Amino acid sequence: MALDMSTGYAAPSTSNLQDADASLPMFNVELVSLQFSISSDFVAAEVANNVLILALSTGRILRIDLDSPADIDDIDLPKKPSEVGIIKRLFLDPSASHLIITTTLAENYYLHTQSRTPKALSRLKGVSIESISWNPSQPTASTREILIGASDGNVYEVYIEPSSEFYRREERYLKGVYKTDDGPITGLWTDLVPGKPDLRRVIIATPSSFLHFAGRIGRHGHEGSGSIFSRLFESESATVHEVGNVSPSAKSLLAVSPERPETPSSDHANAERIFGWLTSQGVLHGKLFLSSDTSEIGGKVLSDSRMLPRSQLPPSQTPSGRAKKTQDPVSSMILSQWHILQLVEGRIVATNRLDDTVVLDQTVLEPGQSALGLVADIKKNTYWLFTTQEIFEIVVTDETRDIWKILLKSQQFEAASQYAKTSSQKDAVATASGDYLVGKGQYLEAAAVYGRSTKPFEQVALTFIDKGEQDALRKYLLTKLTTLKKSSIMQRVLVATWLIELYMAKLNALDDTITTKAELSESMNAAESQDQLSSIRMEFQEFVTKYKADLDRKTVYEIISSHGREEELLHFATVINDYNYVLSYWVQRERWQESLTVLKKQTDPEIFYKYSSVLMAHVPIDLVEIMTRQTNLEAQKLIPAFLNYNNITKAPLKQNQAVRYLQFEINQHQSTDAAVHNTLISIYASHPTDDESDLLAYLEAQSYAHEQNYDADFALRLCIQHKRVQSCVHIYSSMGQYVQAVDLALKYDDVDLASTVADRSETEPALRKKLWLAIAKKVISQSSGIKTAIEFLRRVDLLRIEDLIPFFPDFIVIDDFKEEICAALEDYSRKIDELKKEMDESEETAAHIKTDIKALEQRYAIVEPGERCYVCSLPLLARQFFVFPCQHAFHSDCLAKKVVELAGIARGKRIAELQMEVSKGTGVGAKREKAIRELDALVGSACVLCSEMAVKMIDEPFISATDDKEEWAL
Repeated sequence: MALDMSTGYAAPSTSNLQDADASLPMFNVELVSLQFSISSDFVAAEVANNVLILALSTGRILRIDLDSPADIDDIDLPKKPSEVGIIKRLFLDPSASHLIITTTLAENYYLHTQSRTPKALSRLKGVSIESISWNPSQPTASTREILIGASDGNVYEVYIEPSSEFYRREERYLKGVYKTDDGPITGLWTDLVPGKPDLRRVIIATPSSFLHFAGRIGRHGHEGSGSIFSRLFESESATVHEVGNVSPSAKSLLAVSPERPETPSSDHANAERIFGWLTSQGVLHGKLFLSSDTSEIGGKVLSDSRMLPRSQLPPSQTPSGRAKKTQDPVSSMILSQWHILQLVEGRIVATNRLDDTVVLDQTVLEPGQSALGLVADIKKNTYWLFTTQEIFEIVVTDETRDIWKILLKSQQFEAASQYAKTSSQKDAVATASGDYLVGKGQYLEAAAVYGRSTKPFEQVALTFIDKGEQDALRKYLLTKLTTLKKSSIMQRVLVATWLIELYMAKLNALDDTITTKAELSESMNAAESQDQLSSIRMEFQEFVTKYKADLDRKTVYEIISSHGREEELLHFATVINDYNYVLSYWVQRERWQESLTVLKKQTDPEIFYKYSSVLMAHVPIDLVEIMTRQTNLEAQKLIPAFLNYNNITKAPLKQNQAVRYLQFEINQHQSTDAAVHNTLISIYASHPTDDESDLLAYLEAQSYAHEQNYDADFALRLCIQHKRVQSCVHIYSSMGQYVQAVDLALKYDDVDLASTVADRSETEPALRKKLWLAIAKKVISQSSGIKTAIEFLRRVDLLRIEDLIPFFPDFIVIDDFKEEICAALEDYSRKIDELKKEMDESEETAAHIKTDIKALEQRYAIVEPGERCYVCSLPLLARQFFVFPCQHAFHSDCLAKKVVELAGIARGKRIAELQMEVSKGTGVGAKREKAIRELDALVGSACVLCSEMAVKMIDEPFISATDDKEEWAL
């Protein structure tokens, strides 16, 4: 068997069913045809979670998954209809997991989704089931606690759990929990009340009464061990709504709206639903409010509900086209999200539950054709009409299309805005909402709404201006600014600038209120104004931070300055990173600490260069402290500030901040910039103190580091100008100009300094003597007697008394330094004697040398027969050989080869050249003899075994690679 979904016929499109922009009818009825033959009519049908259950008069049950309609489960009751009766009703839980079947003879069966065999519910035997309230919790293997409404007015609680054991009942327990005398229980509903898991709401509907229970349920040791609803019905009283003049034949039922498709499945249990109670008078419908205060929830539900009278349903047409005078009975009713669908005779009438307008009135059934009723799949939001032979699906297309209009008409603006889809719809809602709020005097609320509408800007602005509502105008402009496109540059700049003006005016007004301590209004005093001032100031700061790109810097400066708002002016400048302005502002007002606070946050070197002069003049210590933490400053550009500071400061050099920073650059950053060094020298040299130790220490440090990063000529001119004698002398000395250094020291009568230069001058003796003579001349000219000159003479080892005689005045007689002259002559005599003695010793040494030379000519060595060469171990007398005084003897060629190995590269190369020259016989006579003598001298200069050559062989092993190691074996 297969099920095919095809359209039988569709409702005609009518103007009252469509939105202005919609091309499809809101409701469309489509016939679902069954492509298999059935031998009996449908007697009951249910749909849940896309699962369709059909009951046939023969007792068969068809279970069809609409997602895969080709697969159909064909299930039979355990007994024939003649025994248990024809199936009367089907009850399918929302998840399509549990099915309860009741027959005309009050036989009841349970079928689980995983089973194909219905099980008889023995405890419910004889109970004619009219309605079931499924457990609101998620489906499980069991039904958990459910409520069953019977035709006799009883409400039972039952817990059904499928079992594979033959003798075990499906029902764990069955208990009557409530009884009414108003007729059959035509509707039941149970849901959770937020707050605590043991709170429940239960609704019971009969043909004449609607009962609302809410309260706490009981709990047992474990699930399914006993009734949980008994406590609720025993302890709580119902909120009741009754209707009179109930027709016995009128249909009564309870319907609840489907789950909202836009709500997450996890939130369905906490989402408010709509209920509809069909009575003989019409449909009572309302919202099932959720509240943890269960004492008032029932009253609120019923007080906010409305009755859709049956008289408002359009009457059926007679064959002649006239409307019937009598009301047609309503045989079934379901709820969609926004409409009430009723089956009136053979017509489907859909009524909007917000304004009771009929959006669908369509004849579906042929005359005489009977219907089983309307069914809604509350999980999947699908709607069905079942007859004894056919299945119709009521397809809903864009059900919310007109909801915003209805909500807007009833002045539910917030809700209308939620359901407005297009920009024009949202704009219409916003405009109407704003007009309504203005009419009620709620200008601030209207401003926020107007800002999202397209109502003319000037019209809205003038409305607030005429009403004197500056706060509302400010809020409107803020909202409007958020809606303007980024490309609308001019509009954004104008609105943002206007807002600056409004903020300044508001802040000034609040300041005036606080200053005068006058009341701003009947409900606001000065203290409240202070709080509002802080709030508005914070709002302004957030505004300029967010919209700084839409503000013209110059214009905003002028506006804020014209209002005298110093704090806001500086905040704006800080936000736009205009630190030049902020610094300039504080500097002009000589607010040095504020200036430094701003400067601490800066990294732009240009700001330091610009304000360094004025800040060095007033807060030099703090400024230098900040600058030493910067890594990108060029000290050369700060020199004007340092020089200006040095001209006005009277601080000692140890406390001079310019010196402090320059030393930091030189010592920490290793600066070699001549301008930096020259500036430091300039400050040292020009300082009024007579102590030049700091300058001299700097110059000496440069010399010790073998550096000269300063300009020596510039430093020399400065030192001469400021009479820094020691420094001048040091510079002259570092330049190698010792004569000038000594002359300068002597010019200022500083003999000790001149002597120091003469002592350390690393020059030839003639220059040193010249320097000392100049010093001696100065000493003699300053001394009051010969004694001083003589003491000076004793200090210097280069000068003699005869060198100093020309410097003495003419009136000095020789008697004054007779002793010194005698001492000098004795010294000369002593030196002459020493020279004579050295000459005698040299002559004696020369005589000894001559004697030794003659002895060498007669020296000889005895070579024994059979003596061998110490290199090759062959007989020594076989060829030419050398014998050394140490008695070691070698063949000439063996010795030459050994000397080449041990001698240096140059000596070895020369020996090879001479051997080649002698062996080839190149040259004759004296030339060849000369080569032989040179070769003998090179080869035979020393013994290779006991001379210095042997010492150089200490790192060589005793056994070489070519030696026979067995000879050395122990």
